[in-house]
Amino acid sequence: MGRTLRRTFFAALLTGLRVVWPILSGLLALIIALGVVIGLIEGWALYESIYFAFVTGLTIGYGDLAPKAPLTRALAILIGVCGVLVTALVAAVAVRAVAAARDDDE
Repeated sequence: MGRTLRRTFFAALLTGLRVVWPILSGLLALIIALGVVIGLIEGWALYESIYFAFVTGLTIGYGDLAPKAPLTRALAILIGVCGVLVTALVAAVAVRAVAAARDDDE
């Protein structure tokens, strides 16, 4: 029973991710692009820029890198909004997969 529930969940999860992949990949590309732009303006290395973008996008915010210019701060806010959208999208797909697995189990 538990094994089939897991299989159904993961199958529904992969199906859902395939459906939303264009939106998800676009948001991830936008997060990376904005991070690179911020890094160029702030004078950071490429790896620091991408690291900053994902730490900000996942709303972790360690604080080791912080934009100083008003434009880069505004772009960092945009990265945060994109990160919240990515998280919400993945969570919605996962909740749908749980519901599908539960309905299939009954």
